[in-house]
Amino acid sequence: MAQKKIAVVIGSLRKDSLNHKLALAIAHLAPADFTFEHVRIDDLPLYNQDQDGNQAPAVKRLKTEIAAADGVLFVTPEYNRAIPGVLKNAIDNASRPYGQSAWAGKPAGVIGISVGQIGTAVAQQQLRAVLAYLDMPTLGQPEVFLQNKEGLFDDKGHVGESSKQFLQGWVDKYVAWINDHSK
Repeated sequence: MAQKKIAVVIGSLRKDSLNHKLALAIAHLAPADFTFEHVRIDDLPLYNQDQDGNQAPAVKRLKTEIAAADGVLFVTPEYNRAIPGVLKNAIDNASRPYGQSAWAGKPAGVIGISVGQIGTAVAQQQLRAVLAYLDMPTLGQPEVFLQNKEGLFDDKGHVGESSKQFLQGWVDKYVAWINDHSK
């Protein structure tokens, strides 16, 4: 079976980010023929259309990493009931100039974790609307709006036993989605 490369875009820059932890835990639940590579977004300039003709090296690197991937996994927190600015900036940079989007046609999955009771539900819905515009077929079900609770992650950073079956079901659907939709 051919190796599938997934570009992981984490919408949090925080050192101890729950979403970074979640991204690592999800990779442990995936089959061996899936590789998860985190793409860097903390060094991107703020998107400015005036730079479309001469994109910064960090933007070119991001676009190259997305283009080389078979799919994308967005793991996002929710800031003030919205997509984090750093994530939106990365999306905007890699989608430009018009007609040269690195995102177009890439199958995607969206997941996130928060300390709040509704997890990242609002941010995920906003992100799905953006991904639809970018022509990214996005896994619709199951939706996962995780609230961080004791025991979600074990001491090694893996998903704890109480949540493993639930998240494994999401990962299995995501893997099938990527296999069905990647080129």
